[in-house]
Amino acid sequence: MSLETASQENLEYIINDMAERLQVVNRSIMDAEDYDLESYDEIKSLYDIVQMKGQLSVSEIQAFVQELGQYRKG
Repeated sequence: MSLETASQENLEYIINDMAERLQVVNRSIMDAEDYDLESYDEIKSLYDIVQMKGQLSVSEIQAFVQELGQYRKG
């Protein structure tokens, strides 16, 4: 699967995978429907960083979730 193309399907995959990697308990904040496809490149960049880092500290997880929150609709 190529995640280079901005599509709703790819966005959903990225959001769901990040929710798993970041161990997000409140999945309502990680609903792909709440994210605008126009922010795909920024969200994909965050996803790439999370993948590269592997194991994240609690403060890093909080920072990523907070950053991701900036791309939510409304």
